[in-house]
Parts: sequence; structure tokens; C-alpha cells
Amino acid sequence: MKKSTIVFGLILLFLLPAPILALREKTVGLSEVIKSLETPFKVDAARKEGGQSIIVDFQADFLQESLIASLDRVQRGKGSVSVKFDREKTDRVPLTMFRWEYQQPNHQEIVSDGKTMWVYLPENGQVIISDIDFSSPSRPDDPMTFLTGLGNLSRDFVIDWASPDRDAEGNYVLELTPRRPSPMIQRMLIVVDRNAVQQTGAGARPVFPMLSTTVVDPSGNSTAIEFRDVRVNRGLADGFFRFTPPEGVEVLRPTDGGMDF
Repeated sequence: MKKSTIVFGLILLFLLPAPILALREKTVGLSEVIKSLETPFKVDAARKEGGQSIIVDFQADFLQESLIASLDRVQRGKGSVSVKFDREKTDRVPLTMFRWEYQQPNHQEIVSDGKTMWVYLPENGQVIISDIDFSSPSRPDDPMTFLTGLGNLSRDFVIDWASPDRDAEGNYVLELTPRRPSPMIQRMLIVVDRNAVQQTGAGARPVFPMLSTTVVDPSGNSTAIEFRDVRVNRGLADGFFRFTPPEGVEVLRPTDGGMDF
């Protein structure tokens, strides 16, 4: 089986004289950047603000670069991703639905309605179906919940400035370390869009805050994903996040002892 693993600008920012803009950016604190990263995904924020500046769903193109440390080999991929958050069914983290569609290095689809996940491998003629529940109370401290609990990153991770703490375009770079050991994540880097941090005011349009993420595991393997052309709050239907296996495809179901055929 083969494995493979945004930007609204504020016009006023560009009207500010360069020295004033630089002064504003130097005074931005870590807590402000973290708040800008988490708030669009918080359940409580959605309820308090009536949904203003809250991201309900998003679609984007992505570029992925994965390093296999033991082989010193880099694998690159690209595709599209769609994600929807259902905040009505939980008080802790939203039910998260997603669809990752890879065009390179090989075609595959990873789809979930928040309860079931389908991994479709056309070249193998297989689809792997498994049950998932990232919002389960039995997993409150699992760092992997960042995939579905973006509004609770500071609960699951220790967050600090990365080194360097800005990229070439002046966006903010954060380093996240799991509060509890994880076999999947040793540390994570998130590049936060500076426009998301600088945007304030009631009724402001939501800005997708993450430009890229990099996950490093305990073995030194890393996966970096860069998001491009992000569109938010498209009104995606729940049915878009369900998958019907094509006729003739082999269906596999993981079990504790292996695969059920």
C-alpha cells in the first residue's frame, strides 16, 4: 500500500506607513497569536458571537512534503481538502468531517463524516473502512485531537514561539509540544497568517489562520502541509463527507487482529 501525508489582506495594513506597521507587529504577543489561531474554531466562541468570525467549513488546495528520516527520502504530494465543523452535537469539540483528495504522488481519497473514515486506494482497488471518534471522552488528552479540536490547541499542547518566530512574509510561527507523550507527534509548527492576527472588530469576516503546519514524530519523520486558495464557509453539505465504495472494490475493515475481508 502506498502512503502519501490561505490570504485575506486588510487594505488598511498596506496604507499604514512602514515604521508604524513594524511597530504594531512588534507589540503582538504570543497570547494574541494563539487567540487568533483558536477562536475561529471554538465552540463557545461560535455561541457567544452568534457565529461571527467563526469558521463553519473550509476548502483549500494543499501541497504536502513528507520526510522519511530513516531513508533520508522526501515525498511530495498535492491535492484538495474540505473540512466541516458541526458544533451543535457537542459541548467540547465539534464533530469534524473531512475529505482529503490526493492527485499526487498517487490518487487516493480519505473521507470521514466524523464517525466513519474511508480510505480509498484506486491503484490497489481497495477501500479501508474504520470507525473513528476523536470527540470521545476517553481521548481528552490525545494530542491528535488537534485535527478536530483546533479551538483547544492550548489545552492539548504547550505553545511557544518557534525559532525564528516569523517567516519571510512576516507571518507568525508557533511551536507546539504535546502536554502528554504521543507516538504520533513530538512537536508541531504552525505558521499563522498575520492578517488573521491583525483583523479585529465585530462582524469581521473570518480569516483562515493557518498558512501551513509541520508535524514531526518521535522518529524524526515530518509532514509539512501548505494551504493555498482557502475558501471559508461555503455551506458544504454533510453528504459531501460520505463515501460510497465503487462497484468491484475490495472492502477492508481493520480489527485488533488485522483486517476483516
